[in-house]
Amino acid sequence: QVQVVESGGGLVQAGGSLRLSCVVSGRTFSSYAVAWFRQAPGKEREFVAAVKWNGASTYYSDHVQGRFTISRDGPKGTTILQMNSLKPEDTAIYYCATEANRQRNVPGRAPENYEFWGQGTQVTVSS
Repeated sequence: QVQVVESGGGLVQAGGSLRLSCVVSGRTFSSYAVAWFRQAPGKEREFVAAVKWNGASTYYSDHVQGRFTISRDGPKGTTILQMNSLKPEDTAIYYCATEANRQRNVPGRAPENYEFWGQGTQVTVSS
């Protein structure tokens, strides 16, 4: 049984930093891309960042490019999202997900591309 568990959310002032962690268990972690999405109240779930199954490439939305960094530690089954220079508009529930297709060349940016999801972790940025 595949499990995805996020941690690290919280409340931070604008300009601050948070580090989110995602642990995937129950599947061959190193064969699947991992992504972070977020969903603010009243808005659709949106892509934030993804890392390729082998860690060779990373992808970011325009909203977070240059401020967020995604990385993965294969042996630990862990993916990290380091978030710097946070803004109030980054406030949302952040979800980690692992892709449905094994060893996909370029990770998808749509939620439909991802098969297993965590419960989410709240990130709140105050102004």
